[in-house]
Amino acid sequence: MSRESRPIGVFDSGIGGLTVVAEIARQLPKEEIVYFGDTARLPYGPKSTPTVTQFAIQDTEFLLRHDVKVVVVACNTASSVAVDELRSRYDIPIIGVIEPGALAAVSSTLIGKVGVIGTEGTITSHAYRERIRQLDSEIEIVEQSCPLFVPLAEEGWTDREITLVIAHEYLTPLRDAGVDVVVLGCTHYPILKQTIQKVFGPSVTLIDSAEETARDVAQVLAEFGIANDSGEEPAHRFFVSDVPHRFKEQAERFLGAELPNVEVVGIDELMAAGR
Repeated sequence: MSRESRPIGVFDSGIGGLTVVAEIARQLPKEEIVYFGDTARLPYGPKSTPTVTQFAIQDTEFLLRHDVKVVVVACNTASSVAVDELRSRYDIPIIGVIEPGALAAVSSTLIGKVGVIGTEGTITSHAYRERIRQLDSEIEIVEQSCPLFVPLAEEGWTDREITLVIAHEYLTPLRDAGVDVVVLGCTHYPILKQTIQKVFGPSVTLIDSAEETARDVAQVLAEFGIANDSGEEPAHRFFVSDVPHRFKEQAERFLGAELPNVEVVGIDELMAAGR
């Protein structure tokens, strides 16, 4: 297999990273993707930094067995605590979801007021806030955890009245603070983008971390000269460490397409990969 035709590896603690897969497939239709969702050990958010880092190493080692040319850490928690360790260990590009979202927020705000929404773990880590302030210390940042957004996205309740009510409850403080840019700091949240936009109105720009990460992948492939130009139809592969109830239904909602066969990877195999 030529260097260019090798697949892109993507991992997440569950199925949220499939929004990143969908965007990579949309923006880079010639690229083959190998996805791993660590569904047996989710969520990563409440776990310690050493544990998440070890999981991320195991996930990366598993993807490397499939000869990937790039690894995308499609998990906000792992991106915030493990990317530097992964980059120090491996000589292929490692791309997280926080950096692309933070860069897009800084370049998009016109008034220097940025909102960040995410899971409790991501918001508590202040990963987006710290990266945005590294880029521009003058920007005012308002953070808000939205814990019910994940189950709403997984249920497919994208246009229910209750979803809009909950969105108003979470997002009104950011709207009242006058932010003009909001980072969707969880890979589940693009599923609810229309509802979130409805709360803020058209004057607020939403930064979709999945879209921005896919753009980052495209830039990295171009920079390293490893973009696939073979013209062959890519054959994506999907792996999980467990198959939870209704996984296929949820995954197809995130992908916006029918899911091919999903292969299950045992925890023992993952742990062996990380040794």
